[in-house]
Amino acid sequence: MHTVVERELDIDLVLSPDHSIPVPARLTYCADDPYAVRITFHVTSLAPVTWTFARDLLVDGVFRPAGEGDVRVWPARVGGRTMVCLGLTSPEGEAVLLAQANVVTGWLERTMRVVPPGAEAELLGLEEGLRVLLAAESG
Repeated sequence: MHTVVERELDIDLVLSPDHSIPVPARLTYCADDPYAVRITFHVTSLAPVTWTFARDLLVDGVFRPAGEGDVRVWPARVGGRTMVCLGLTSPEGEAVLLAQANVVTGWLERTMRVVPPGAEAELLGLEEGLRVLLAAESG
């Protein structure tokens, strides 16, 4: 299955508590890699930057703080708007980004229509692959 769900949006890069700048971004979900989501920043530049992490992390982070280490997601209210915060950490530094929650949740709902939560392993054929592997070892 090669179904891809994409959404272009501007995400605000927080520079200080009072200042942020919009960054063009793209959310991508591919049914061939059903556990993962990708977010690509600077999609209009010659050197876009892509981060890949678990779809479940993003789903959880819409409702409550989620994640440890390099990728963290949490809900917030900013200027009366419901937002999703994305905290990214790399050897080059840290960034906090804000996206409108309704845009992120709408896109996530589309991904869940393509591959419902809990159906990822079935889509990958993990059970069948395990059966074949175990049958080969015992035979």
